[in-house]
Order: sequence, then structure tokens, then C-alpha cells
Amino acid sequence: MTKKLIVATPSKGRLQENANAFFARAGLELTQGRGARDYRGAIAGLESVEVAYLSASEITGRLARGDVHFGVTGEDLVREEIADPGNKVELIAPLGFGHANVVVAAPQAWIDVRVMADLADIADGFRARHGRGLRVATKYINTTRRFFAQHGVGDYRIVESSGATEGAPAAGSADLIVDITTTGATLAANALKVLDDGVILRSQANLVASLGAPWSETAREAARVILSRIAAEEIARTTREVCATVALTEEGLHEAHVKFGASPRERNGETATFNCPTKQVAALADWLIGKGARNVTSAKLDYVFHAGNALWGKLAGRLD
Repeated sequence: MTKKLIVATPSKGRLQENANAFFARAGLELTQGRGARDYRGAIAGLESVEVAYLSASEITGRLARGDVHFGVTGEDLVREEIADPGNKVELIAPLGFGHANVVVAAPQAWIDVRVMADLADIADGFRARHGRGLRVATKYINTTRRFFAQHGVGDYRIVESSGATEGAPAAGSADLIVDITTTGATLAANALKVLDDGVILRSQANLVASLGAPWSETAREAARVILSRIAAEEIARTTREVCATVALTEEGLHEAHVKFGASPRERNGETATFNCPTKQVAALADWLIGKGARNVTSAKLDYVFHAGNALWGKLAGRLD
């Protein structure tokens, strides 16, 4: 069995493009040995890492079995396809793409059904009128069962769907659906509405770690390096370097941190340098000018590395 760290990433389409871009931002270039038809690859400069190009659903299964260490896949698939995911995988970081919601949607004509409690209320009457319980078309079987149980809806039957789920009510094969949607436009086009409390999961692509994979020392070190770079890029993307010509006391530095989340990085005479959350830069600059600053500049950062890598610490804690 290889001691390398195996990273599973989508093999085609927009998901692959977005995954490659995510890793590239962190200085991690994914390569495919013999081109787009090669389902094995590497990360440039990291000889202890192997990349496996798979479908999103296959990635989820490999993570559950411990066949790969890291995988890029949707949280909706993790919650649906992995039994007891909390003990088998760790969601390391959301990746900022693949956004979609898993929702409960009913016909717009059901004007008295607005929330999940209404479904529970109409179930008995529905059986009396139609001689059967509600039919729910979905491919999210486990997710549906958990959510309906949480809301006390019991008299229903799942109709498994592998095609266009949103068309099931109009076709007469189901009464309502549980499906994934990005804009809701397709649901509306099929005369369906999302229940007010019917958003089951706000999903996006995640970097997921398998807790059951063979975590050799080589794999652990490769994971630490990768997560260090990902964390450094994320901090840099949401942080700016702010430099001001102002004499601040220790109390002033502390006040800047409390008010604006600005971490003092360096103080040299009348020059103070901070790492500040991007959204707070303007407010910090105004505050510094109020404290007597003659000039305040802001600059983008490429990476911000910390000795304490929060992402690796999160995973290491689970592995240990």
C-alpha cells in the first residue's frame, strides 16, 4: 500500500476547473501525467502526493472506505452517501464553489402548505382522500428521512428519482420533491415552491479528509504542507497589510485589535504595521488618522503563514 497522500479531485467539467483553480491559488499546481484522459496525476513539487481524478460521487465513496486521504466533493453528497459521516470524514474547508441548496419543494397550488409542520398536518387528510400517504420524489433518500423525522412528518413514501426530479409532481409520479437547486428557477418553471423552512442543507464543494485512510508519517507531512498553503492563501485573501506613520502605545495597539481585528505585526518608531481584515481596512485607516497618522497605506498579501496551522490542527486532532 502506497505511503503517499492521495488527493481525489473531480475528473471533468466546471468542478474540475474550479478545484484546479482553488489549489492553484494556494500555489499547488495539479498536473495530469498524460493529459486529460489520464486519471492519475500529481501536485507539482510534492513528490509524496498522488492525485486521483474521479467523479464527485465516487470521491465520496472512496473517502468513506478510506481509499483516499483528501477529496473535493459536495457536502450534500457527504451527508447523503456516507453513513455516520462525523466518524468517517472531517470537512476541512469550504472551497467557495459548487453552491446549491437541498430543499423540500411542494406544488405552488398547495396554498395551505408553507412550512414542514403543514405537511405533517395534511398527511392524515391526504390518506383519507387518496388512500395513500404523500409521495416524495428524491435522490436524497437518507437526507430526506432524517429531515422529515426531525419535523414529525411520518406518513409518506419515497419515490427514488435518478432523472429530472422537479418534473415528478407534474407527471403524477409524486406529490412533492426533495432536490438540489442553485437559483430555484427550474422549480418555479415546474410550478413548485420551496417551503419556508424547507432548506435542508446549504451545500458547496468542500475539502474533505478521510479518517479511515492509512495516515502514514509521509501522508501526514504532505497533508500538513498542503493545508498550510491553503490556510496561508485564505488568510491573505481576506487580509490586508496596513501601514501607518503614527506613534501608538501598547494600549493603542490593543484598541486597534479589539475594534478592528487588526493584528499588530511590526512597530518601528513612528511606523506601525498591521494585518487587518479586508472589510475593516477603511475603518482602521480613519481611526489611525484620528490618532495622528500622517499616512496610511494598504497592500494585498500573497500568503500569510502561521506556525499554528488551524486547518492541520483540526485534522491532526481527529487523527490522534
